Amino acid sequence: MGTDASGTRRKRGWEAKAAIWGARHPGVVSAPAAVTYSGVELGWLTTGSITGGAAAGLVGWYRAHPATFDRFAAPRARSAWRRWSAYLGPRWANAMRSCELTREHPRTGEERVPRIIRVRSHTPHVDTIHVKICPGQHARTFEQALPELAEALRAERVAVERVKPLVIALIVQRREPFTETITAPDMVDDPDAVDLSSLYVGDTEYGDDLRFAVTGGNHTFIAGATGAGKNSIPAGLLRGIAPAIRDGLVRLWICDPKQLEFSALEPIAHRYASDNQDCADLVDEYVQNMEQTQRWLSNTGNRKVTISRETPLDLLILDELGALLAYGDAGASRALRKSLALVGSQGRATGHTMLGLVQEPTKDTVPVRELFTVRVCLRVTSDSHVDMVLGDGARLRGALADEIPNDPATAGIGYVIRPRTRVPMRFRAAYVTDEQLQALVRFVDNGGQVSTAVQVVT
Repeated sequence: MGTDASGTRRKRGWEAKAAIWGARHPGVVSAPAAVTYSGVELGWLTTGSITGGAAAGLVGWYRAHPATFDRFAAPRARSAWRRWSAYLGPRWANAMRSCELTREHPRTGEERVPRIIRVRSHTPHVDTIHVKICPGQHARTFEQALPELAEALRAERVAVERVKPLVIALIVQRREPFTETITAPDMVDDPDAVDLSSLYVGDTEYGDDLRFAVTGGNHTFIAGATGAGKNSIPAGLLRGIAPAIRDGLVRLWICDPKQLEFSALEPIAHRYASDNQDCADLVDEYVQNMEQTQRWLSNTGNRKVTISRETPLDLLILDELGALLAYGDAGASRALRKSLALVGSQGRATGHTMLGLVQEPTKDTVPVRELFTVRVCLRVTSDSHVDMVLGDGARLRGALADEIPNDPATAGIGYVIRPRTRVPMRFRAAYVTDEQLQALVRFVDNGGQVSTAVQVVT
């Protein structure tokens, strides 16, 4: 007759379970004990006065300084409330059973339920639940059950991240965090205030800024169906680097076969083309410029350029990659594919960065897709497109870009992969109007006296 390591099949007693539960939740046990002790030792009137004063202080903080309250106090209070309301023990256990995420002890037959370690409620819309999973489980076990788990938790979406062995994090989107349009990034006047490695383009579901870089080989690939809001991201980036464009620290090379939104930028572009053959010539010239910079680096013994007027950042914007690489003239498309492959593989040290936009992100349409280091997936028309953009398994882990409604109110909403993880993160890009794009052109053309600064933060 088999036994466990202790030589017994007996289950743990309820007294031991209660003691362990109390040790794991000291706040739940200590708070009532502290109030009772205070009432007995200091008197209930004094205890009530202290409690009321603390509550009044919190209300005063809430009313007087919303910014600090929402940053420090609100997430903690919200986390505690969610832990004991939405994820209460029996409710959580029932959700695990319903999704077949419990395990049975092989010896005692006792049911094992993945245990919540802590809950963090970053915003009113998104919770992060750290869970200690059962032996024999993996983050992949939960990935397979995410749709069912979202229904069991009454959430819009659930994503999963492996934190460490036997610990995962569930990102629970309780409702849509982006119900309002985000205003366009401001344009500063001083190029020293521009950080090309951290440019604001929108907000994340965690309430943080979404920031992209245009240096260090950060080639950005943006996929989205018609009306998904693709152009807001490059437009936001350009507003963020406006003084650097004005002062010659950044040069724009624009391929615009659609000739709509980006045509307004022709007056401030270093080179602009719309015809397929002209675009091929533009990119060929761009590659020649990159190779010239490579020779200069080799001759001077430098490993990479410092952004200045003499060695500016060259930003290549490619609107409608499908029209450039697949749907247009075959000869021009072949030349473009070869040139873009060179840029993607060699442009990091020379200050040559590209930003591409596409509706259909298949390999046939964009054969150089894998050379883009930063991937953005807005609303797409097929679930397979999500993995094509964000990587294998991205949709399984919670990037439901194909389920974003085809509605103007959702323009700019999409997913990126969080830095240093494989977890999809929902975001919304700031909306840049046509008038604000024209304001960018006027800012660059008529921005007053050009600053004497010749270098920006890289």
